[in-house]
Amino acid sequence: MRALVLEPTVTAQWHALVSDAEARSARHLDETLESYLVFLLMRFSARPALASSVMARDFLEGMTISGRLGQDRLRDVGDQCLLFSGLFPRRAERRLVRVSYYVDLGRAAYGHLAEDRTPGAGALFAQLAEGFVALMEVLQAMSTLTGAPALDLLQAIELWHDTGSSKALRHWRSPAEVPAVNYGDKKKH
Repeated sequence: MRALVLEPTVTAQWHALVSDAEARSARHLDETLESYLVFLLMRFSARPALASSVMARDFLEGMTISGRLGQDRLRDVGDQCLLFSGLFPRRAERRLVRVSYYVDLGRAAYGHLAEDRTPGAGALFAQLAEGFVALMEVLQAMSTLTGAPALDLLQAIELWHDTGSSKALRHWRSPAEVPAVNYGDKKKH
């Protein structure tokens, strides 16, 4: 494990972690997506309760509420889905859903916001919807800095099948990640 290099500001620290995760995931984010991810991580670290809401309900509310409040709700849903699928994919298992559930819901939230007619905002959210899987893969690479894999083998197969995630495919095809099975230890009935 590498030593953590401390940066002079919180923003610089998050940027360094995102850059390192980009290299580990073999994904290069453009400046817009990289900046959005850095500020999302900063916002999330200041609001850990963000991860405790019911995203499907918030999505439906965001779709029915007009104006800024509805837009904020949809942005939060997209952001939470990105964080869950990237940093906390094993929570999907505990909630009895696939990781791709968060990918689909997050893309839908960002996609709806992309229809916004505000100059710049619509394009940003279209880019987030399009780049969702790449952003998720960068976050998954960040979560593996502790040494533990982000996904188990079944999650990796499902995620590759459902979203085309190249990182999940590499995880699935990596023989080092396949658990060894010792059939000799099974008790005979």
